[in-house]
Amino acid sequence: MLRAIETGYVQKEIQESAYRYQKAIESEEAVVVGVNRFQSKEETPITTLRIDPAIEQQQIERVRAVRSRRDAATVQSALAQLEAAANTTENLVPRILECVEAYATVGEISDRFRKVWGEYKETSTV
Repeated sequence: MLRAIETGYVQKEIQESAYRYQKAIESEEAVVVGVNRFQSKEETPITTLRIDPAIEQQQIERVRAVRSRRDAATVQSALAQLEAAANTTENLVPRILECVEAYATVGEISDRFRKVWGEYKETSTV
């Protein structure tokens, strides 16, 4: 499977499957209620959730306050242990909990995972 992912085989199969499905929808061979059959005649507006910018600023301040009160050495130690464990087959949940209990942020924890495993980047196989 790893070799199939590396060569782009899996992505190619997903793309081809999506293409075949879209063609089936367009030819009405596949029925999608509300898309190619049983469509509503009336336009219904979609309500979009709008977050007050003041709430965003409040949350930023809360994170800053937590970071200023936490023990930075404890956080860094917990994150380092998480990173080391991510390089093994060890169960990461206890290490993640240690990070959370030390008040590490989700972003800081995620950054350690990205450092070890990288980040998915789609490659074009077409």
